[in-house]
Amino acid sequence: MSFYFATIIIIFSVIMNACTVKSHDKVKTIQESTTDLPAILKKGKLVVLAENSSTSYFIYRGKKMGFEYELLKEFADELGLELEVKVVYNLDDMVGMLNKGEGDLIACNYTYTKERLKEIEFSEPFIKTPQVLIQKKPEGWSKMKPELLNAQLVRSPEKLARKKIHVWKNSSYYDRLLNLQEEIGDTIFIEEQNGQMGTEEMIEMVSEGMIDYTITEENVAQANEKFYDNIDIQTKLSVKQKICFGIRKSNPLLKARIDKWLIQQTKKISYNYLKRKYFELSVLPSNSDFKPANLKRGEISAYDAIFKKVAAEYKWDWLILASISYHESRFNPNVRGFGGAYGMMQFMPSTGPKYGVYPNSTPEVQIRGGMKKLYKDYGSWTDIPDPEQRYKFTLATYNAGRSHVEDAQRLAKKNGLNSKVWDDNVEKMMLNLSKQQYYRDPVVKNGASHGSITYRYVREIYGRYLDWKAVIK
Repeated sequence: MSFYFATIIIIFSVIMNACTVKSHDKVKTIQESTTDLPAILKKGKLVVLAENSSTSYFIYRGKKMGFEYELLKEFADELGLELEVKVVYNLDDMVGMLNKGEGDLIACNYTYTKERLKEIEFSEPFIKTPQVLIQKKPEGWSKMKPELLNAQLVRSPEKLARKKIHVWKNSSYYDRLLNLQEEIGDTIFIEEQNGQMGTEEMIEMVSEGMIDYTITEENVAQANEKFYDNIDIQTKLSVKQKICFGIRKSNPLLKARIDKWLIQQTKKISYNYLKRKYFELSVLPSNSDFKPANLKRGEISAYDAIFKKVAAEYKWDWLILASISYHESRFNPNVRGFGGAYGMMQFMPSTGPKYGVYPNSTPEVQIRGGMKKLYKDYGSWTDIPDPEQRYKFTLATYNAGRSHVEDAQRLAKKNGLNSKVWDDNVEKMMLNLSKQQYYRDPVVKNGASHGSITYRYVREIYGRYLDWKAVIK
């Protein structure tokens, strides 16, 4: 009886295990069906977990931008989907949020690693790039000969021995530094940062001299070098690594679809233009082709007559209009700048047509369109009582977009500053919009901004205007 009894128990166990496996498979199938590509198509929306950064996603002059954002926007458009971006301010939360179904993809210049592969899948790489050291150039670097400049910078990994480097703890940079210590046979002092401290914030801290070094991918470094001309990004610390989108392991159909699309897309001319747009084009055009104005004779550019004519129609000082154009384009009607901006007044592709300005428009049309935009911005700041301060709010709006300026106003008010005065008040909060402790404040509605650019933009344009005004009658 015991033999038969034991046999029955074994058979029963096998049947129960089989049922359990089938039940597990059923749960898995249900989970996949509610999160994978068919469910996404049914929902009509692709949700991306993104970092608020120059390479992932940001808002510039009122336009949604970012290399990864534009790439995924094309993918979503091909599938007939709306693209929704969820900005994640703590990068340590990315994988958990993805696996909980809070998003369909991770887009944060994510490096493929074996450790991350344990938790998620990766798309085909859309960029392969090495890691580079971010360091501040010495004072007077622009006048130094290359050999002298290189002698004062770290140019080989072994020179990092006993140096202090700030990096995100859960990043491939941190892993690289651990390996590098073994390779050079010496200690590197690694200052671990959590996922709330973004790489771009650390790059700004290097530029400001607050920290000595950080590490990032070369493409991220190239995107930020245009904002901080005093940082050096030439020292490579690794071989080229794969940059991919993160995907749930339970979404094989989505992975297959985006892999096929990326393989085709990265061969197109439009993809190469996108890379150039974000990683090569400068925020400001080169000064090499500009011939200095003859201020003694009251001449600034070849377009002075147009500046005077157009500004007079709007009762503006032509010198401030010219100062803006000089800063934006060095008076070059054919220049292309950051984000696809074009012409003497650097209109964004989505904004220029609203003012009748296109890339092939004549200089007069470009200047007139810029004046119309400035006049409209100036008219929107009627609550700023002082005319000089109102000019400065207008300049900040032209550069960063009104939404970021309003964020800085709200921060100013919250921090006991005058929200209707730019100098030493709102401009201070504009500077802080690149720092997480500020752009994550509930009063900030539009995320991070390279506030230092806008801060310098206003000061340089208005300062140049006052200089010209003092010389030219």
